[in-house]
Amino acid sequence: MTEPCDLTAIEARRLIGTRKLSPVELLDSCLGRVAAVNHAVNAVVALDEERARATAKEAEAAVMRGDRLGPLHGLPIGIKDLEETKGLRTTWGSPIFADHVPDRDEAMVANLRAAGAVVLGKTNTPEFGAGANTRNVVYGATGNPFDPARSAAGSSGGSAVALATGMVPIASGSDTGGSLRNPAAFNGIVGFRPSPGLVPSERRGHGWSPLPVLGPMARNAADCALLLSAMADDDAADPLAYTLPGRRVRGGDRDLFPPMEVDLAALRVAATPDFGFAPTERHIRDVFADRITALEPLFGRIAQASPDCAGTDESFEILRATGFIASHAEKCRTRPADVGPNVRANVEEGLRYGLADYARAASEQTRIYRNWQGFFASHDIILSPAITISPRPWSELYPAEIDGTPTRTYFHWLALAYAVTLVGHPAISIPLGLDRAGMPFGLQIVGPRGGDALVLAVATAIERAVAGDARLARPVPDLARLKAAPPISAMPGFKTWD
Repeated sequence: MTEPCDLTAIEARRLIGTRKLSPVELLDSCLGRVAAVNHAVNAVVALDEERARATAKEAEAAVMRGDRLGPLHGLPIGIKDLEETKGLRTTWGSPIFADHVPDRDEAMVANLRAAGAVVLGKTNTPEFGAGANTRNVVYGATGNPFDPARSAAGSSGGSAVALATGMVPIASGSDTGGSLRNPAAFNGIVGFRPSPGLVPSERRGHGWSPLPVLGPMARNAADCALLLSAMADDDAADPLAYTLPGRRVRGGDRDLFPPMEVDLAALRVAATPDFGFAPTERHIRDVFADRITALEPLFGRIAQASPDCAGTDESFEILRATGFIASHAEKCRTRPADVGPNVRANVEEGLRYGLADYARAASEQTRIYRNWQGFFASHDIILSPAITISPRPWSELYPAEIDGTPTRTYFHWLALAYAVTLVGHPAISIPLGLDRAGMPFGLQIVGPRGGDALVLAVATAIERAVAGDARLARPVPDLARLKAAPPISAMPGFKTWD
């Protein structure tokens, strides 16, 4: 029998609305799953149990009174530990903020509470989100639920693992170099990077930069769309969340949820294993080719093609580094012992650049963006692997080589994701079975500029088409094995950078 915590978000919300499932019962089930398996993976790092129980009881009372219910009413949610939560420890994975308890919710969290979500707790992240390996010296490492000794990726690794193991039905994340999509791929769940500004953020230091975005994570694309519909909003504090005078253009948008119907066979589809430059390992290339062969009957024809991405590495590296200088250079100068190696590497790299380098990177970004618009004039979507490698041990801070070739930076292995980040297109990672190492394989679906609804629709249609295929459907970790596993905290290097 399915436990309440294993229900999809949409089904749980339907049952709550029809008085067949109590929000208290659902929360108890989620907390029970945390108690049963979190020791093995370290996904949820700060519980808000007392307030969550009070919120769930009030949600139950609202149902019984016949109140108007929000789209997320009674659904437990995990909030990534990069996002401020009132009265709940928010550390950004940094010892500098190890005891930080905000006195307010950031706007996105407030919107989720207003939509009825019950904040269960915070999910683990790398220090300040730097690096796609979820480990820090405050809470330690997060393990992959398919093998806790392997990486959960990141930076939304805690959210992804909490979803994969049924601790929560929905979770928040954020994405600069793939931080929603990379952990989704490694853990067999769904992570969606929306168009910049669709989910506003009042904390983005460089307000006009399209690189960092907030977004939804769930176990399927329709649940992701439900969460996104509650996240999407207008907010004057975010310059990219622009609107039209007197006209609300986002927030409660019915174009996002439920996902629209799409005729896959009518789409012009391109597939690429590497966007022409990403260091995708041979194993992942082979699995991707197999998946494209399996999906081709759904689309009729899939062309092997990619936009011209030449220059993406350098442009992204420079533009990304400017954000780290703005946010973390002072910490590196005044408290170097409290800053980890990934953040230091970004700041040190950024300080080597000059204004001419920034001007060149911004010009290249614009040129590459325009190349993409020309490509999408004759294509509707692009399919690629979501990440370049199969999960490796989390003890490896980052992949220094792929297939024997050195990577150019500690985040070079994320190139399949940041190719899309640089140009601001929406993209999603959905699970498509296991790779040859028995670990989840993630398919990235990239849409045209502003094509968020199309990406969600295509993802939903693919999931529906492969649902009965054990080889292609979403893989589920062995919960019994996790329950019996020793604590991840006993593994060497759990809470160090060594």
